[in-house]
Amino acid sequence: MRLQERVAIVTGGGSGIGRAIAQCFASEGAKVVVADRMVERAARVVAEIETAGGTALATPVEVTDAENVGQMAQWAVETYGQIDILVNNAAIAQGDDILTFDEATWDLNLDVVLKGVFLCSKAVLPAMIEARRGAIVNIASVNGLTGLGEEGYSAAKAGVINLTQNMAIKYGRHNVRANVICPGTVQTPIWHERLKSDPAIFDKLAQWYPLGRVGQPEDIAKAALYLASDDAAWVTGTVLTVDGGLMAGSYGMARALEGGA
Repeated sequence: MRLQERVAIVTGGGSGIGRAIAQCFASEGAKVVVADRMVERAARVVAEIETAGGTALATPVEVTDAENVGQMAQWAVETYGQIDILVNNAAIAQGDDILTFDEATWDLNLDVVLKGVFLCSKAVLPAMIEARRGAIVNIASVNGLTGLGEEGYSAAKAGVINLTQNMAIKYGRHNVRANVICPGTVQTPIWHERLKSDPAIFDKLAQWYPLGRVGQPEDIAKAALYLASDDAAWVTGTVLTVDGGLMAGSYGMARALEGGA
């Protein structure tokens, strides 16, 4: 097992990508702290992990609250004795036009998406540095790499990418690695409302992806497993796009130039 006897914290672990990562890590031997602002969701994931024979505990966390985040990290150390892996997955995406969303919406995106990564990383780094072993895996987005709308969310995700690279160069000497995954469109519960108004949204989006489909949470979980494991022992500061080829170029334009529909 690739994560045997490792302890991993997964924020936003109660659904979607976080749930898939928590389950994947547990299946590879990790003891997983499933952290979510809705602890009942985290508890359901823990139950699923335990049913499958894994080890996990649920804890509530508000990633924008430094004291609460510190308590989460302390509880993990007191419970399991160490923190080997942190997956910063908690996120929010609100507002899609600078001219229409207000300052509070802008602040909310940056607080949850970027400040949350800062606070959670700051809370676990001392334990990792002391142990001279640690892997931080941040979940950003292709939105952080280019202009795809959702300006507040996208700007925050771009910040996550840069913060990850800075952590990599600063803490590498302590054998602490930091990497970031940039997913494309992933079919998660965050799309629930959009699906109600447009049931064909994923089929429409799939046309822009060279691999012909949108992602599944498990696609991201497998990438996170690689970065968290010793298979990536000499990998740090990397921006790993897991996007079905979206960022390789404009598939829609290529098809148009070829005379395709």
